[in-house]
Amino acid sequence: MEKLYEAQPYLTQFPATVESCTQGKKGWDILLNQTAFYPEGGGQPYDTGTLGGVPVLEVHQREGRVVHTCAAPLEAGSQVEGQIDWPRRFDLMQHHSGEHIVSGIAHSLYGCDNVGFHMGSDVITIDLNVELTPDQVAQLEARANQYIWEDHPIAVTYPTSEELEHLEYRSKKALTGQVRIVSFHGADTCACCGTHVSSSGQVGLVKLLSCQKFRDGVRIELVCGKRALDYLSQVWEQNHQISNLLSAKTMQTSGAVRRLLEENAALKSRILTMEEQQFAALAQQYAGQGDVVVFESGLSPDSLRRLCGAVQAACGGRCACFSGEDGSGYQYAVGQPGGDLRPLAKALNQALQGRGGGKPDFIQGTVSASQDQIQAFFQEHM
Repeated sequence: MEKLYEAQPYLTQFPATVESCTQGKKGWDILLNQTAFYPEGGGQPYDTGTLGGVPVLEVHQREGRVVHTCAAPLEAGSQVEGQIDWPRRFDLMQHHSGEHIVSGIAHSLYGCDNVGFHMGSDVITIDLNVELTPDQVAQLEARANQYIWEDHPIAVTYPTSEELEHLEYRSKKALTGQVRIVSFHGADTCACCGTHVSSSGQVGLVKLLSCQKFRDGVRIELVCGKRALDYLSQVWEQNHQISNLLSAKTMQTSGAVRRLLEENAALKSRILTMEEQQFAALAQQYAGQGDVVVFESGLSPDSLRRLCGAVQAACGGRCACFSGEDGSGYQYAVGQPGGDLRPLAKALNQALQGRGGGKPDFIQGTVSASQDQIQAFFQEHM
């Protein structure tokens, strides 16, 4: 089988003869006399497209042959036209070449090796065996894009065994037989079986999205080409919306958000103080009354917990606090110093369609019941 994709990565249509067609687990497995479909391998996903108008679902290499898994059978001996899904192929070419450029420059700048590589549908990841600082990551991105914009040619060669002995190149595993070398002059030289763009400028752009500690080094997420443009366009649109909502200039949204957070923190602190005063005054109304049930609207779970604590300290018995409204349900917090509220929680949840639990002396959760039903329950269980 002639592997056309190795020498002609820009080939999108090709004629072929069907050599065999057998039913497999995921469809019909078809062998051709030649193919431009890239099989999954080397970190690069397989191509998709059509053969004789039939969708190609997956492409894998088995025992040196490229197997096309198709949605319907094709007659052995027939002539078919292959059609590659070019947008998908070119996207993968941009990302594979972008990965080589980033990995090669990372090695030259920081002496790190690429020890892992995965091309996903959203982002690609590169695992490097050296930890990088944020400044180093920024420098890596800048250098990679500079190399892309300089539009260096990319070469694919098949050196002899003698030539390989004197050639420095990256490879993640021991290689046997004919070795295919992909060279990015001034950036990277690597043994690779994948498809690549013809010059670095066709990568367009590389954007490093994140850099996280991973094992002894870092894992970098990145996007290239159209995916990078789409990502940056989405980020710009989000920032534009934030700019309009905050009445801030586009490049000043972070400052506006910081001020908003500071104002929000100040308001939360003020509300907390006012709630503490309100809860203390409310608790005095129940001083010495023993077991009590309290309803207070508009409280968060944390506020409800603090109200329960304040009333419990004053009433001298078990305190059950509820916040909510009929129709949408209530949150609850129940406390009893030295008590065991777990049987009560089970009965409460069962009788009032509730969910929740907690410690022996304090439980918290929600119920789907009315105020009258809640009061009736506690009249029976007080």
